[in-house]
Amino acid sequence: MNRRTLLSRGAAVLTGALSVGSFPRSPSHAAETFEVTHTDEEWRRVLTPDQHKVLRKHGTERAGSSPLDRESRMGTFACAGCDLPVYRSADKFDSGTGWPSFTRPIEGAVGTSEDRGWLGTRTEVHCRRCGSHLGHVFNDGPKPTGLRYCMNGVAMTFSPAEAS
Repeated sequence: MNRRTLLSRGAAVLTGALSVGSFPRSPSHAAETFEVTHTDEEWRRVLTPDQHKVLRKHGTERAGSSPLDRESRMGTFACAGCDLPVYRSADKFDSGTGWPSFTRPIEGAVGTSEDRGWLGTRTEVHCRRCGSHLGHVFNDGPKPTGLRYCMNGVAMTFSPAEAS
């Protein structure tokens, strides 16, 4: 195997790992107790493989892969792990990143923790009820909060508002 082949294969492995978030991390909230708990085997039965990678293994879905990024109806986004409402569509905006983004969560719906991964230290956002990884929050969002809650679409479900 020559150097070019080795570098090419290494880049392909790294790219694949990045797209599914295969670098395991230990969130700082791991010792926290949550209202909804399951064994890993139980989580695997109730979640799809993609949901399990993101919600339970702290992965990241590929940018632009979630239809929730383009969801523009009025309604509520809930945690895919326990169905807790976490974001309102009124707080959603198009960040241009390829992931659903919000200026704020529903009050009391999410928790945050320090996420020390290979990309450095970030602020991880998780469901306060089941501890599932939803995404990260950054200080580069629009007014009024200046925050960008960058969420994995696979980590949430969407329920449109009922017509009145």
